[in-house]
Amino acid sequence: MADGKVKLAQKECESPHLAEAANALARMETLIKDLLTVAREGTEVQETEPTTIGVLAEESWSCVETGDATLQNDIEHTIQADSSRLRQLLENLICNAVDHGGEDVTVRIGELKDGFYVADDGPGIPAEERDKVFEAGYSTTAEGTGFGLNIIKEIVEAHGWEISVTDSDDGGARFGITGVAIVE
Repeated sequence: MADGKVKLAQKECESPHLAEAANALARMETLIKDLLTVAREGTEVQETEPTTIGVLAEESWSCVETGDATLQNDIEHTIQADSSRLRQLLENLICNAVDHGGEDVTVRIGELKDGFYVADDGPGIPAEERDKVFEAGYSTTAEGTGFGLNIIKEIVEAHGWEISVTDSDDGGARFGITGVAIVE
């Protein structure tokens, strides 16, 4: 209701206060969505299906505002996963790369012998920060909710997988997801 009232008021007059209110409402919506996702992702995955990561990565890419960013999809693995949760994981990693690497970042998704990785050529994550990035509420930006990477960790753990973060070959961040059941 508040969002609707702000939009109506913006049509009637211009005020920086209305823009600030609209931004605050959008941030609240993001926080609520993230908190609901954290609550849902905390449960163990009950059902999995064969899921082709490369196809899901392309679909996830199209659902995220990526600007001039580039996707290099170097993966053909089909894995056993809850495809809905895997999509959320990929979308969050893509958003994270674009948010921290800029709109011209290159995101690469590739194969590991027992999983896959998502890497970028952005600024990377300092070694001393890597343990903290998965904590709920941890963010390096004022706009961040601090739940994106925590949700990823929850999804990984709900599948019984493991996640690590290192430097990518291009100097950015590389998130490796291992312990994954590869179908083909």
